[in-house]
Amino acid sequence: MNVLPRLIGGSLAVAGMLAASTAADAQDSKSAVLARQLSAALDAAKLDSIAAKDSTAPDAYCAALYFAGAQLLVVSGKYSAPMYLNERLAKKEYRDIYLDLNGASVPDSKVFVQDGAADGLKAKNGSNQAPDIFEAAGKQTIFDGDPKKQKMSDQEYQKAFSDADDRYAQILTALLAQLKKMS
Repeated sequence: MNVLPRLIGGSLAVAGMLAASTAADAQDSKSAVLARQLSAALDAAKLDSIAAKDSTAPDAYCAALYFAGAQLLVVSGKYSAPMYLNERLAKKEYRDIYLDLNGASVPDSKVFVQDGAADGLKAKNGSNQAPDIFEAAGKQTIFDGDPKKQKMSDQEYQKAFSDADDRYAQILTALLAQLKKMS
């Protein structure tokens, strides 16, 4: 008769550990909170794209395509004709800015992020979720939790993740600021 309370207590303990683990994972990613905020703001504004000036460099821009509840595709980079993007930004032609940056940004300045669940970068995603991918200046890193596949040490992988997460958080901050200007 005492088995049921122990089973329930054990289940609650396991659930608590899993919740703590998930919370710790989210804390490790600076981009997690920002990506969720951006997704919620895009949902509220009924937008599927957003763009902004990227404060990290002159003539740099960033843009995102949002697939509700599923994915964020984010690009940042310098553009050879910034006046053209400034005009598009003034007209709120965010999807066009995304396409321009993705196709014709200055190669060494380009950053491209595939945030598989629109929930920020994770060093390792769950088994039913596509890995997050970060590409900067033509070098792609897949965050699937297996650094050996990419010929990286664990330390190199963690450094790459930390750097990617920092950069992604900067981009998301710029995009969120643009959304706040609109409201």
